[in-house]
Amino acid sequence: MTAALKDEALVGLWFIGQKYYPRQFNEWIYAPDQPICKALRNYLADYFAGKSRTFDGRLNPQGSPFQKMVWNILLTIPLGQVATYGQIAKCVALKRGLASMSTQAVGGAVGHNPIGILIPCHRVVGFDGNLTGYAGGLDKKKALLKIEKVNLANLNWSTQIEN
Repeated sequence: MTAALKDEALVGLWFIGQKYYPRQFNEWIYAPDQPICKALRNYLADYFAGKSRTFDGRLNPQGSPFQKMVWNILLTIPLGQVATYGQIAKCVALKRGLASMSTQAVGGAVGHNPIGILIPCHRVVGFDGNLTGYAGGLDKKKALLKIEKVNLANLNWSTQIEN
């Protein structure tokens, strides 16, 4: 994975070569001893070992106000649970005072999430439980959900997203 920092905040975390992997990385500086990098390594080691904990660093994803709204909603999906694009679209519509919101627009924002795993876009599934739309690849999405002990054969559709 590749992480990007700016002003002591995490602005990106990508699987190498994933869809929407940044192009400007040739200008980046390798700085693994930054405190946030150490916190990220510790968090990811625990995460991949199946241990639940909170990341002790600041997230500052770069995007449009709409994208940031969607990413903030993603942060409310609890570990071990999933939400649908439709549920997220309803939440966005409520927040914006609209009657409805396009699930495709939500899908675009989810897909462009620049901080994988920590902003859990892998917890978003299609209306019928299909694992769709993960920039890191569906194999990785399935593996992340398995780490989080999500039962893909028996998904709980009662997930409530905080408003």
